[in-house]
Amino acid sequence: MLTLAFVLLGAAVLLGSVLGVFHLRSERAAPPWSVAALHGLVGVFGFSCIAFALRGPPRGVEQGAASFGVIAAVLIGLAALIGVGLFVMRLLKRRTPGILLGIHATLAVGGFVVLLAYVLAG
Repeated sequence: MLTLAFVLLGAAVLLGSVLGVFHLRSERAAPPWSVAALHGLVGVFGFSCIAFALRGPPRGVEQGAASFGVIAAVLIGLAALIGVGLFVMRLLKRRTPGILLGIHATLAVGGFVVLLAYVLAG
């Protein structure tokens, strides 16, 4: 389940990169709905897989990485909450502030990197 979460969140990171490029290249036009919706759905499914994987036996205890799974889940969960805020702003047809996108991306990529360490430690 943890490997599936890693693959799904890797796909979400790639789709988020595409969305970031769309955001930076266009002044007025928003990224396509289909890419944004797919990014959100894949991210939520990846987060769900982490939550289910954390219910199992602990991993990485010998390497001192036992809490990495929880840290990754918290970071990705916070990124998901900010992503919901970004979605609401899009529904209200407002331009998304760059700082909010930066915080969302930083939390998501940070959670993904911690998840990578957790997957490799187990």
